[in-house]
Amino acid sequence: MFLFAADAFLEECDRYEPDIRKGAEAAVAGAETDLDFLRLEMAPFKAVPAKSIDYAVMEHTTRAAVVPADIGWNDVGSWSSLWEIGDKDASGNVIKGDALALETRNSFVSSNGPLVTVLGVENLAVVATMDAVLVLPLDRTQDVKTIIDKLKSEKRDESSRHPRVYRPWGFYQTVHDGDRFQVKRITVNAGASLSLQRHHHRAEHWVVVNGIAEVTKDDDTFVLHENESVYLPPLSVHRLANPGKVPLNLIEVQSGSYLGEDDIERFEDIYGRN
Repeated sequence: MFLFAADAFLEECDRYEPDIRKGAEAAVAGAETDLDFLRLEMAPFKAVPAKSIDYAVMEHTTRAAVVPADIGWNDVGSWSSLWEIGDKDASGNVIKGDALALETRNSFVSSNGPLVTVLGVENLAVVATMDAVLVLPLDRTQDVKTIIDKLKSEKRDESSRHPRVYRPWGFYQTVHDGDRFQVKRITVNAGASLSLQRHHHRAEHWVVVNGIAEVTKDDDTFVLHENESVYLPPLSVHRLANPGKVPLNLIEVQSGSYLGEDDIERFEDIYGRN
């Protein structure tokens, strides 16, 4: 655990890794406020050398002292850490979510996606999310970075994008995608609304599953209820809002030549997004 005054650390950072301080200051100087978040400027932040505080400063400074402390600290920075602190069954397994372990010992098995079953294994971490499954020995869980680096080198979205993406108004979740189409679940919080926008390359079809949807389509504004739908062709100016007191859930089917999230031209946005 490191304890220091900010000015003392910045002085040492100037001495041993000045590029880290310069890059961090530039990222903060160009930051923008987004609701409750402070979004650092991306370019200078990405340019900061990727070094931990240990290697960059603490292993070099002459202004530090070491004091032993028995405080039971655990970073919980790996799947093996979660296994260590978790509630174990009679066979030493930690089971989370929809998972079943048979003839299995001292393993961590977790799922927030599909049913996961394991049989006749030991000392494994098996983790399933909505879009990926990880299997590796418990004593190698610190090597996950190797997998992430490989995914990035192959330009796989799974390294940085989760199927469920949160927005100020709620979230959307990719259900299925294919050639020239994409299906999403959209949940809009009570009283919230998306921006007034249009898309140049895609059409959208909204089907209300439950809740009340207030839809703006060009010059018309109307309400949709459960099992009702609306078609929004490319270039139509539209907005989705939830005037109700419970979350609005709908299915969005996109089709077109380009379905990227950057195909959005915003005209109005209560959250101040461009």
